[in-house]
Amino acid sequence: MLDYVFLIVYGMIAISLLLNLWRLLIGPSVPDRILALDTMFINTIALIILYGMNMGTGLYFEAALLIAMLGFVSTVAICKYLLRGDIIE
Repeated sequence: MLDYVFLIVYGMIAISLLLNLWRLLIGPSVPDRILALDTMFINTIALIILYGMNMGTGLYFEAALLIAMLGFVSTVAICKYLLRGDIIE
């Protein structure tokens, strides 16, 4: 039964990623696109953690942590660039 739950959750995350991609491509403003990109990072982390749970290994949790750090830094850098025009002061 747990295999069916994994398949359902994989599908839900895939739909969520597609909707985020749609918002990223046709977002009416730049902040909407940044928010969609950040949400895609979060959904990717959820997908990797789910895959790690499905495979029963802890290696994928480390990959999810690396993607979380990359997502946070990139979101902050993009927002800082939009507010001030440069990333490093």
